[in-house]
Amino acid sequence: MFNAVVVSVFVIVVLSLLRTNVIFALIAAAVTAGLLAGLSLTETVSTMIEGMSGQMETALSYVLLGMFAVMIARSDITSILVKKLIRVLGGKRGVLLVTIAFVASWSQNIIPVHIAFIPILIPPLLHLFNRLKIDRRAVASALTFGLQAPYIMIPAGFGLIYHGIVAEEMKKSGMPIDVSLFPKAMLIPGIGMVVGLFIALFLTYRKERTYIDKENILAPSINEAETTTFTGRHLLTLVAIASALGVQLWTESLVLGTLTGILLMFVFRVVRWNEGDDVVQRGVAMMGFIAFVMLLASGYASVLQETGAVKELVSASGEALKSSQLLAAALMLLVGLLITMGIGSSFGTVPIIATIYVPLCAELGFSLLATASLIGTAGALGDAGSPASDSTLGPTSGLNADGQHHHIWDTCVPTFLHYNIPLFVFGLIAAMVL
Repeated sequence: MFNAVVVSVFVIVVLSLLRTNVIFALIAAAVTAGLLAGLSLTETVSTMIEGMSGQMETALSYVLLGMFAVMIARSDITSILVKKLIRVLGGKRGVLLVTIAFVASWSQNIIPVHIAFIPILIPPLLHLFNRLKIDRRAVASALTFGLQAPYIMIPAGFGLIYHGIVAEEMKKSGMPIDVSLFPKAMLIPGIGMVVGLFIALFLTYRKERTYIDKENILAPSINEAETTTFTGRHLLTLVAIASALGVQLWTESLVLGTLTGILLMFVFRVVRWNEGDDVVQRGVAMMGFIAFVMLLASGYASVLQETGAVKELVSASGEALKSSQLLAAALMLLVGLLITMGIGSSFGTVPIIATIYVPLCAELGFSLLATASLIGTAGALGDAGSPASDSTLGPTSGLNADGQHHHIWDTCVPTFLHYNIPLFVFGLIAAMVL
């Protein structure tokens, strides 16, 4: 109970629920973890600062992405999209939400851009959400589903990477598995996430919620009566977007892809050079927060690794229950939840837990598929709902463009309740039946 991971994650959760900014919550958690593990305050802060370098590329990518999104908004192409959606969807709130979930899913597998589409697509749609009185917690749930469920179930894009990590770590621990079997192992937990999605969209947040049409960082007020003609400026904007995507996929670098898009927007004069200062300011205002949180999350994870608290927690859980499959599976999933809630990365959690959990599963008689399901689910638990995860920070960055969406209460709490609980329950079922 007094393990540095457990206590520090508790600090993050409590402070966040008390509406303390997640930046302060992460710093407090890192300091708590360091002091509990015997590090001095100076050593803890130094370790945290050094560890922040682990997410420098990601942070730069997000800030540049914010600038690119501002440029796209300046082209006015997003107003065309919104007006078409208004005409096509009308009052079809459910159809719009399910569509958003599918589009988010494509960002993980078909066109693996992860959260890059959110600051471009979501802010211009806020006017439409307001008009339809859609509860933005439902939109956050749809987006987070699309950012997490596909990599759990589908062996393509980020999903193939995640499946490969689990298979590789299981092989290292003496239990080789063909990566092609992993989708079968994760089918039941994935169904749990689908159940959570439909509960969120059509039960919990089905009622109307009123928002005020405020100034939007990335989308001016849209006059539906005005006709927006598709012009050469819009075509050049699409060329810049396609080029940015192409370079990203070719180089596997979001930084290079986004820089390409930004440069082309200047070259095509969609945005003039003398507007650069305003573009930077607005882009940083939108994505600077998420970038800095990712840096701090990396620093916090570095403190946990330095103290050895994560390995201690995993080892302790392995020693605690060696007689009951059900209790052991529940504890493994719970520990995975705690670790991922803290560091905000499913991909980073799997290597930590697999070393202990694979031998434990073999000792307790879990099948190959059940072991893969437990490791994969334990890693994924906590990605939804973690204040430091890009699966929650991304949706917040888009939905809060007008300052009416709270990161913890409107994104993290809804996604935690609707995805982590079903993942835990369905993951437990999978471990018992596979």
